[in-house]
Amino acid sequence: MWKNKKISVVFPCYNEEENIRHAIREFFATGIVDEVIAVDNNSTDNTKKEILKTKARYFLEKNKGYGWALRRGMKEAKGDLLFTVEPDGTFLAKDIYKFLCYEDEFDVIFGSRTSKSLIWSHANMNWFLRLGNVFVAKLLEYLHSGPCLTDVGCTFKLIKKKIYNKIYRRFKVGDSSFSPEFMMHCLRHALCVEIPVNYRERIGTSKITGDFFKAFKLGLTMIKMIILYRLLPGYFRERKGQAY
Repeated sequence: MWKNKKISVVFPCYNEEENIRHAIREFFATGIVDEVIAVDNNSTDNTKKEILKTKARYFLEKNKGYGWALRRGMKEAKGDLLFTVEPDGTFLAKDIYKFLCYEDEFDVIFGSRTSKSLIWSHANMNWFLRLGNVFVAKLLEYLHSGPCLTDVGCTFKLIKKKIYNKIYRRFKVGDSSFSPEFMMHCLRHALCVEIPVNYRERIGTSKITGDFFKAFKLGLTMIKMIILYRLLPGYFRERKGQAY
């Protein structure tokens, strides 16, 4: 609870058995998190068993993709303030307080992993990934009238439930390129800001950014989406009757 507002943390989970229990406990240990939503995106390891050993709320999302998992988690969340974050050990739970410092002034707060002073040793943020994220973020910033943006792929974000309720029907993306779509809709319906967060070494194997070619392909997909959303206003039309 923060200033009489309930806090929900949403974890998209795919084969996260190595760290999921620790991540859940770390966020609850802050003392202000009311619920953790752990969305199992068809894991093939013991992720489900590890989640069920905690007090997190477990959900299975059968549609495969990072975006589908986050969309399901935000839909199920009961809090007034919704945090999305990966449970792979790359983010610090205590950074949640950084977001809350700006909660009175902004409706949506994006985290950024590209600040050099906050990138830990052995974190998966080499020069290519860092510059690539900055480049795509700047493209999004300038084409969609955003605030200063330096990272388009950071999972650690805060959105107020009332804003989520305004935009969730507009979501079309369910794969790993969900982040820029989420950000673009937020920029059009809310007051947004970006803040730097700590970025540590990942526990387990990265599904996308650990592979150069997958990361490069994802970057191209994001660039295409950002440009199309700017040139084709029809991309923003609300889809009636959409569950999430």
